[in-house]
Amino acid sequence: MQSSQKPTSKKGADAVGPSPGEQKRASAPHLPAQKQGFYRLIRFIAWILLWPFFRLEVNGVQHLPRNSAFILLVKHQRWEDIPLVAIATPLPLYYIAKYELFQNRLGSWFFTALGGIPLNRQRPLESRRFLQSAIALLKKGEGIVIFPEGTYYPEKMGPGQVGMVKFVQSRLKLPFIPVGIRYIRKGWRTAVRINFGEAVQAGPTQAADALLERMMAEIATLSKLPIK
Repeated sequence: MQSSQKPTSKKGADAVGPSPGEQKRASAPHLPAQKQGFYRLIRFIAWILLWPFFRLEVNGVQHLPRNSAFILLVKHQRWEDIPLVAIATPLPLYYIAKYELFQNRLGSWFFTALGGIPLNRQRPLESRRFLQSAIALLKKGEGIVIFPEGTYYPEKMGPGQVGMVKFVQSRLKLPFIPVGIRYIRKGWRTAVRINFGEAVQAGPTQAADALLERMMAEIATLSKLPIK
């Protein structure tokens, strides 16, 4: 298992001034109640529970910033992607995850403990409150995971959704890191290869569509999947 030691200091993402509408909202958005000691405990428990079924191989950890905010753009194959990426990453993470994962009590507790931030596309005003909390976390120097496909696409690449990437990029300048995941069934355990790609610094001056297209191509390569 990778080391979970947290850097002693962090540098937040470079922020662009809030829009007039954002200035009118409450200055202290709701932040997920992640406790670092508890996060490490949950991550350890997740590893114990998943170890009998998965054999994890991690590459490219050196591309992760150690003292600044960042976005991981991760291939989405199955629900286990969330705890496996947490195990593979030596830094605490928060996740933009679909609302359905939080609908039952156990799922809500588990994914919130892992830093989950629910996104409900059917209730955009409620989701916006949580997304503002994601921006606040990035300004504090935290790392956030976005699944750009928006849902599971096992063993193939789905279309990238630009919404979340644009939401973040239009407000902050920070590194975006592509992450590939590949599941390979070998006997009674499944080999999981998580590959971190090189970071791309991006901010409001770049086109979100071009950034997403580049990241999706990198994710496909890192996952060894053809891109449509």
